[in-house]
Amino acid sequence: MARRYDTNDATDRTTGLREAASAVRRGELVVLPTDTVYGIGADAFAKEAVGDLLEAKGRGRNMPTPVLIGSPNTLHGLVTDFSELAWELVDAFWPGALTLVAKHQPSLQWDLGDTRGTVAVRMPLHPVAIELLTEVGPMAVSSANLTGHPAPEDCDSAQEMLGDSVSVYLDGGPTPGNVPSSIVDVTREIPLLLRAGAISAEELRKVVPDLEVAN
Repeated sequence: MARRYDTNDATDRTTGLREAASAVRRGELVVLPTDTVYGIGADAFAKEAVGDLLEAKGRGRNMPTPVLIGSPNTLHGLVTDFSELAWELVDAFWPGALTLVAKHQPSLQWDLGDTRGTVAVRMPLHPVAIELLTEVGPMAVSSANLTGHPAPEDCDSAQEMLGDSVSVYLDGGPTPGNVPSSIVDVTREIPLLLRAGAISAEELRKVVPDLEVAN
């Protein structure tokens, strides 16, 4: 039976974060609020848990799971060939609604799907998410919906879709917005905007004037 905690209540928040962290360490799934929509998450390094996440969503390996982190410093252990322009994007927009696609360290023992040696990584601007990520480390996190359904802006919607496939739900109330993060590929010499989301190309070009936009 899934457990749910109201993170706007101080006592419930403390208990909920503790229970969520324990669930992640056991290889179970949790739902958490972010600054865009609610996410379903698992330990990024637990292969079976990431597989369970994809199964819960009805999602194939051809759509790899992004990774959320609690601090930009975590990038040093996850990515390689990270350019100066990429760091400038981190400085300008993290924490926030910018996902960066980078080459991951070849030595990492994880399986996020068919990533072709890359990882989509983001630091969300949400205190509950950051607190959980700081406690448990990098998490594979995707929007907490069944594939093909709208991404949930509240915990009720997530729970209706995912039910008992999730061990712990952290209810932070409605999310600040339902616009997904913007995605920029920084594996190239000139960064490429793959998906325009909460951060516009115009805003990104204030940092990367030569930013290219995918067709």
